[in-house]
Amino acid sequence: MDRRKFMQLSGLGMGALVGAGIPIIGNATTPEHLLETPADAAQKKLMSDIALNAARSKGATYTDVRIGRYLQQFLFTRETKVQNIVNAESYGVGIRVIANGTWGFSATSDVSKEGIAKCAETAVAIAKANAKIQTEPVILAPQKGVGEVTWKTPIVKNAFEIPIQEKIDLLMKVNGEAMKNGAGFVTSNLFFVNEQKYFASSDGSYIDQDIHRIWPTFTVTAVDKAAGKFKTRDAISSPMGMGYEYLDGLASEKIAGPNGLVGYRNSYDMVEDAIMAAKQAKEKMTAKSVPAGKYDLVLDPNHLGLTIHESVGHPLELDRVLGYEANYAGTSFATLDKWKAGNFNYGSKNVTIVADKTQPHALGTVGYDDEGVPSKQWNLIKDGVLVNYQAIRDQVNILGEKESHGCCYADNWDSVQFQRMPNVSLLPGKDKLSVLDMIKGVEKGIYIVGRGSYSIDQQRYNFQFGGQLFYEIKNGEVVGMLDDVAYQSNTQEFWNSCVQVCDKDDYRTFGSFFDGKGQPSQVSAVSHGSSTTRFNGVNVINTGRKI
Repeated sequence: MDRRKFMQLSGLGMGALVGAGIPIIGNATTPEHLLETPADAAQKKLMSDIALNAARSKGATYTDVRIGRYLQQFLFTRETKVQNIVNAESYGVGIRVIANGTWGFSATSDVSKEGIAKCAETAVAIAKANAKIQTEPVILAPQKGVGEVTWKTPIVKNAFEIPIQEKIDLLMKVNGEAMKNGAGFVTSNLFFVNEQKYFASSDGSYIDQDIHRIWPTFTVTAVDKAAGKFKTRDAISSPMGMGYEYLDGLASEKIAGPNGLVGYRNSYDMVEDAIMAAKQAKEKMTAKSVPAGKYDLVLDPNHLGLTIHESVGHPLELDRVLGYEANYAGTSFATLDKWKAGNFNYGSKNVTIVADKTQPHALGTVGYDDEGVPSKQWNLIKDGVLVNYQAIRDQVNILGEKESHGCCYADNWDSVQFQRMPNVSLLPGKDKLSVLDMIKGVEKGIYIVGRGSYSIDQQRYNFQFGGQLFYEIKNGEVVGMLDDVAYQSNTQEFWNSCVQVCDKDDYRTFGSFFDGKGQPSQVSAVSHGSSTTRFNGVNVINTGRKI
């Protein structure tokens, strides 16, 4: 059965899931089955050795084996109805080899001794066939084997152990409170993912990892029937590399913002946010339409994360820079000559952006990547200057480096691992600075919260971003809500207009739970951290203007 089959499990059909861009990986199963363990680490080591030995006997000079069990539980509701509950499992083995200097890959759901050996032999045969048209051999950065090790996402509550009814009760409460506070419609969802991944290689690594991710979200819609208008407000949550404890709504993890706004750090109060969302969606009905022009922008982390993702994260993927990857919005303006110059001002001196696979609670955080490379942090932009890219074992030689950055990933056992974006984050400012103090220094500006519509060109250069909430700033004070706001800029101009970044006390993450790349398409999950940040003199357009 195709692992990417979009399943019709109840009221929400396949077309609706596809339309929502939600990939269901694997086969339908029961919540109880998700808690079972088909094989322990010792059994997986034996399975891996079968593959390693079979590949070597057929002429492979390098082999890695990924035994993966990928679990998903997704819940969908609308108002008082449960629309769908998805429980899915995908389990199998992917084997990648180098033979005759060329990559080969094969995968199987047959995890018997015979099935694994045959899969390894097929991978070698594919590599040898590919070698006939390969012009240069693969150059693989050395990676010392790490032996037998384990890594787990440090969760407090396993989301898969929480009863379905408790999750539905939460979503029903979210919907009910939103409706009580003025929503005409509301949809709410919970997404849970568990990747049980075992990696083994001919380098001598046997790595067992247990990775968890969570995303609670909703969309509230307010309707003015008389005027024939409606406005929406999405959740100000962030998908996280955490367990169900993210939904505890701890007061200590809330950050007060202007106009009664609340930001969430590592704990989220979904009901509280839904109540605020209903009220704010209604307020958007009568909000002032923004006059187009130049404004200083104060961007909340839950908004800025998407701008980081699109204008820094993707353009600094080395395969995109080299033109090897062009799906999902093209290649990159940040070409190697700019990096080699050593003085390309990607942004102002206030901009230091890091790639980091170790950041606590982030979506892309793991112990080891899908090539067995230990996770690390490295600079992409230092004090405004472009200093590096994101690269994996067969790419870093292009940069003159001898060690992979550790950002290789495959979304399932039967997908080929390739370079994927790590967590990419703007470091907070060093000087003490709160959001309210930042706003006090703005004469004419807009405070923007949440992810909205966006567009970016095929070189990741010219772009336009909207948001969820917009507030006008005059003479250091927030004076009211705005609507129809989007800002336009280009990547270098925008990041060079960065004049202030709030301190670490305001630092929060934004996340992309289903980030697409490649052909055939794969999804990954990645976080982007920042503190509230100010950009001066940015062009703002009115999206509601009619010609």
